Amino acid sequence: MEKQKLPNSTLILVFGILSIVTCCCYGVLGLIFGVIAIVMAKKATAVYLENPEIYSGFQNVKTGKILAIIGIVLSAIYLLINIYFYATIGMDGIQEMQEEMMREYGM
Repeated sequence: MEKQKLPNSTLILVFGILSIVTCCCYGVLGLIFGVIAIVMAKKATAVYLENPEIYSGFQNVKTGKILAIIGIVLSAIYLLINIYFYATIGMDGIQEMQEEMMREYGM
């Protein structure tokens, strides 16, 4: 009997990668992709554990889940840093910092 590919295993891996790649988008996109990947991985793990002998691709699910956790942590840290800067410095202070960096690096 040929093994079936575990549903959404590749998509979970892709969302895990996207959660890390998009963690610098103010932390929001990385959180969204990471949470979706975690929820999908939980469902795929439950399906796999019912009949592990008929499914393949569980390694993608495990890897995607690990990447999603890393992406969620990085996104949460970046989001908290942004909230801290907006709360302490404000939008005007951030714009002044950006202008100063542009002048310093000659852009």
